[in-house]
Amino acid sequence: MNIFGLFDGLIGMQGSLALNILIIIVKIAVVVGITMLHVAYATYFERKVIGHMQVRLGPMRVGPHGILQPIADGIKLFFKEDIVPDGADKPVFKIAPIIPVFAALSSLAVIPFFEGFVIADINIGLLYILAMSSLGAYGIVMSGWSSNSKYSFLGGLRSSAQVISYEIAIGLSLVGVMIMAGSLSLNDIVKAQQQHWHGMYLIPQFIAYFVFLVAAFAETNRAPFDLPEAESELVAGYFVEYSGMRFALFYAAEYMGMIIMSSIAVVCFWGGWTMPPVITNAVPAIKMVPGIVWFVGKVYFHIFLYYWIRATLPRYRYDQLMALGWKVLIPLALANIVVTAIVKFMS
Repeated sequence: MNIFGLFDGLIGMQGSLALNILIIIVKIAVVVGITMLHVAYATYFERKVIGHMQVRLGPMRVGPHGILQPIADGIKLFFKEDIVPDGADKPVFKIAPIIPVFAALSSLAVIPFFEGFVIADINIGLLYILAMSSLGAYGIVMSGWSSNSKYSFLGGLRSSAQVISYEIAIGLSLVGVMIMAGSLSLNDIVKAQQQHWHGMYLIPQFIAYFVFLVAAFAETNRAPFDLPEAESELVAGYFVEYSGMRFALFYAAEYMGMIIMSSIAVVCFWGGWTMPPVITNAVPAIKMVPGIVWFVGKVYFHIFLYYWIRATLPRYRYDQLMALGWKVLIPLALANIVVTAIVKFMS
């Protein structure tokens, strides 16, 4: 009887394991599918938003108000010839675009989109995302070096120096959040914010939020910090020699990076999928709104900031870029850590 009971238990464990694996696969498919759809239409909305800011219409040809333009662009890039320069280091050249996409998609695994929905709720989620964002820079450096082009090489060098500088600022800006929450788990950080009346670390950590926001623009190579791909100087920078789907992978990685950085800002500073208790207590009907609605709305706001800044500010000179990172953002983040630690210790 004991043997049969053990056998039944093993079958039950295998069934439970298979079910858990199936649930994880479904979650991955949903998250990746929705993210890739957002990546495609983030390009459309960027062109529309900047177009209206510049008093023009943006894409209008393909579909009503150009709504099918991202699909047309995807089909075009899929069928374009994949050109590899003769002097390129071909294995490195071909694998380089995959690395940023892999790093960006891997980062999605630990982001809690609403309560109870996260692919992998690990207790070092924030550290994991910082590691993945650093890994993505290797693809840019490899593409710049392997292309056998001076423009690509300069773009790769710029990117490596930029990432090293602003990765420090991003990491330090999040230390204050870690101190206040007492955890590196993104789920715990969201729940810790609900213990306060303001329901978000944006208020006590506004200096850290400013540092994070500026560093996130630089980390994703977005204007006014798009020095690695400066069109006026380097044609297209590190991916100037790429075409077809390899070119599209770099673009997808950039927009996925925007979504991930926006998600981190929402989780760490804006209360994630929740609303501040002071608001929900005043208007109880707000509690009826699903958490994913608040999360997505906050992420959309941050993505809009990327577009707004691009349409507003000119590109920095490279010496200004480095000076801002080392002389302004890092000292500000360090000062914020000291003040946060003192306040935490005294309270």
